[in-house]
Amino acid sequence: MDSTIPEVAYDYSPFIRIYKDGHVERLRGTDIVPSGLDPKTNVLSKDAVYSPELNLSSRLYRPHNTNPDKKLPVLVYYHGGGFCMENPFNFQYHDHLNNLVAVSNVIAISVDYRLAPEHPLPIAYDDSWTALKWVASHVNGDGPEEWLNSHSDFGQVFLAGDSAGANLAHQLALRYGQEKLSGIDLTGVILVHPYFWGKEPIGTEGENLESKSRIDVIWNFACPTSSGLDDPLINPLVDPRLDSLGCDRLLVIIGGKDFLRERGRHYYERLSKGGWEGVVEIMEGKDDEHVFHLHDPTCANAVALLKRIASFINEDRA
Repeated sequence: MDSTIPEVAYDYSPFIRIYKDGHVERLRGTDIVPSGLDPKTNVLSKDAVYSPELNLSSRLYRPHNTNPDKKLPVLVYYHGGGFCMENPFNFQYHDHLNNLVAVSNVIAISVDYRLAPEHPLPIAYDDSWTALKWVASHVNGDGPEEWLNSHSDFGQVFLAGDSAGANLAHQLALRYGQEKLSGIDLTGVILVHPYFWGKEPIGTEGENLESKSRIDVIWNFACPTSSGLDDPLINPLVDPRLDSLGCDRLLVIIGGKDFLRERGRHYYERLSKGGWEGVVEIMEGKDDEHVFHLHDPTCANAVALLKRIASFINEDRA
């Protein structure tokens, strides 16, 4: 064997490969597209550093023709990718946020966070909280980013994410429920195909144990210090803090052909019947696969998904 060719330790193709020398090769989601005006949606974007110490940025979005005196709901968005892939600056997420902002009429902050395995969990949770605190630093109109100073209605703040990003949004809502952030009202949380899991299969998960075992591995890979698959970070159904979610409303979106759908449905049912005082809603796309809307954003179901999110955000403004 040629000793110059590095040996693969873990191969999660077509997503990521980990080599025995520690090198990480991400096979998708690494592209970066520039910010600016999107002519298709008339949404304007720019990048802003939220943590100079860690050199972490976010991409901000707003409708281009926003009235200077008009305040918009604030949407803080966390991308998916199993905690180990993707970024908010790639074409897929940039396109998604342009579409989401255009339909919802919000100012959005799409957050970059450090990825496993180089930066194992809980680092992504901490980075995501740091970003939310940075957003909150603008509540008095004297923060570092003028878009947020001028256009943000901090009485209407929403957290959202897909897959692992939905997991992040859930955890931040829990943390906000315990710690709060002065000056912002966490009105709602939107979880799209959330990455929740558990040790024992539930519902149809037991029909495909091979798929379950692959998802088991991802969590252990992303969070090697975890207590296991019933860690409250990945299994909210065993989390005694679940009823302390700090938002008023929550929307869970699941896909009928998504292997994670049972977890999303059980999460919805638990919140509906538990001690949480908020209002939870659910949307299920019968034929939708995991994060299908990112890959096929113009299909009818993807358009319907965006409209449901926009309706949820603007419910109090109707």
